[in-house]
Amino acid sequence: MADTAVAGPRVSGPGRPASGERLRPRRPGARRETLAAYGFIAPNYLLLLVFVLVPLVGAFLVSLQRTDGFGAGAFAGLDNYARLVSDPLFWRALGNTVLFTLLVTPLSMLLGLIAATLLNAALPARPLWRSLLILPMAVSGVATALIGVLVFDQNSGILNRILTAVGLSPVTWQSDAVPAFATIVLATVWWRTGFNMLIYLAGLQGIGPDLYEAATLDGANRWQRFRNVTVPLLGPTSFFLVVLNVIFSFQVFDIVFVLTGGGPGGATSVLVTYAYETGFVTRDQGYAAAIGMVLFVFALVFAAAQYRASRTKDVVE
Repeated sequence: MADTAVAGPRVSGPGRPASGERLRPRRPGARRETLAAYGFIAPNYLLLLVFVLVPLVGAFLVSLQRTDGFGAGAFAGLDNYARLVSDPLFWRALGNTVLFTLLVTPLSMLLGLIAATLLNAALPARPLWRSLLILPMAVSGVATALIGVLVFDQNSGILNRILTAVGLSPVTWQSDAVPAFATIVLATVWWRTGFNMLIYLAGLQGIGPDLYEAATLDGANRWQRFRNVTVPLLGPTSFFLVVLNVIFSFQVFDIVFVLTGGGPGGATSVLVTYAYETGFVTRDQGYAAAIGMVLFVFALVFAAAQYRASRTKDVVE
């Protein structure tokens, strides 16, 4: 008598039942839970639609017009975008924005990394120092700029008073191009260092102490442990901060507007302040919208880079 083989259910593919096999019925109430989940996230999508997507489409449509914001505008096609190519003020604002980004991003990240490394160690009054560094994050950019005015004002600023008291010549912070640009860089670095420190601190606390112990047993000193263990493992965190800081730098407005107003002579004008002046001072809102769309493209490119990197970033244990 031949043996009868007892076979289990055949599977036609990974995780899929063979043809003819009945699917497991859905759990009772699953549909209701799905609808409830969509109901919870619907307000967020509604806010995103109303306050982001609709204004974005509206700005794009305005960028195709020649309008001062009053009445119906005249359709201009891509004329506003063609003007950007031959506009020296636009290229100067773009150059200032790029220079601002190249100065602020590495400085604020370096200071944030140093502060995070120090505050991750056993220091006295560590919570107090952490709070002081994070404090600038609690105030707005306008408040930060007003503090910068108190420090850098060339007539009554604290810094010029100190320089005069020690017998040095006061600096013309608002009258010369280089000192004016330095004021917005220094104020922004002070404002952004605490944020970078907080993100780096989270990354440092995700690194296992056994890695440092192994490096110490191999004879690595403190600098070698920092260079060969800390810095490589903070690679995903650093890339995230680079992308975020670049986007923030391209969108800077309040600090520049309050501290220098884009002066002297456009020396500190950036893309957002130039778009503001074009749209609300000269009332060329179609051209200002075109500048805003270019700024949006820059932010979109860096955001896409961040998303792509976040999908492949290493997991620090």
